[in-house]
Amino acid sequence: MMNTFELPGGDRIPTIGFGTFGSDHCAPEQMAQAVETALTAGYRLIDCAQVYGNEHTIGEVLERAIGSEQISREELFVASKVWNDQHAPGKPTLALKGSLSDLRLDYLDAYYVHWPFPNYHAPGCDGDSRNPDSKPFSAEEFMGVWRELEQLYDEGLVRHLGMSNMTISKLETVLPQCRVQPALIEMELHPSFQQPELFQYCLDHGIRPVGFCPLGSPNRPERDKTEEDVVDFDLPEVRAIAEAHGVHPASICLKWAAQKGAIPIPFSTTERNITSNLLAVNEDPLTETEMASLAAADRDCRLIKGQVFLWPDAHSWQDLWI
Repeated sequence: MMNTFELPGGDRIPTIGFGTFGSDHCAPEQMAQAVETALTAGYRLIDCAQVYGNEHTIGEVLERAIGSEQISREELFVASKVWNDQHAPGKPTLALKGSLSDLRLDYLDAYYVHWPFPNYHAPGCDGDSRNPDSKPFSAEEFMGVWRELEQLYDEGLVRHLGMSNMTISKLETVLPQCRVQPALIEMELHPSFQQPELFQYCLDHGIRPVGFCPLGSPNRPERDKTEEDVVDFDLPEVRAIAEAHGVHPASICLKWAAQKGAIPIPFSTTERNITSNLLAVNEDPLTETEMASLAAADRDCRLIKGQVFLWPDAHSWQDLWI
């Protein structure tokens, strides 16, 4: 039985999801096979995004699963995101309808603003790439996108709205202006990067955190890797607890996230790992002492720095996270 969290309004969301960001190293057909394996294993939350370039093949899998009565639509929680180059008026609506068509669904369970600005980068670009049209965060621009999503919510095309890659200062600016409050916020979250202030801020405002890179994203694009990055699996706190439980360090990272109240969304193409990730959050919980040990493992190591979104006069990637 899949454990769940309650969202505002009473809907339930699984405590673990299956991420589908792997477009830099996983072909759409491979991703579709991974999603099929995940559904068979018992996953019911599938986290998608138009920019990943694989919603069309994932949609074929979802259509088969629902059509064969293997899974009912009501059992599934399918999310997608509006990409940065779709922020202009009218484009979020077109983006959502495009995702619905590709995913072969009548509605989405959640729809996120993927990044809080319209800054674009070319697919596969290196870490030094910069778009001259990029600009800093604008609450006015963001709210233009959000109000269009609120209309899509009113029309029943999406059941919950979400934000992603936000900071407390940005949230303090936009939340008072939201007619429909976000139910979910995606944030980078793993033992070496815990964002405790942002995490608690979300909980205090009734927003459920969804953690991406829950395993430290060892397969993230090369542009996002730097020499000072920490490998979560090598953290002594993680390794010691994994040894005590007789499991891979990945399981400890996922147990930690779910027990904190987050929803981790790991990705794998291996059936063994897909299954073990699911089991990790549904059995053999960590003790309070182990959770305290992992809390002390925070290294404040952001892996997805987003430097390709910087505007011309920005100083460093930290400017994105003010």
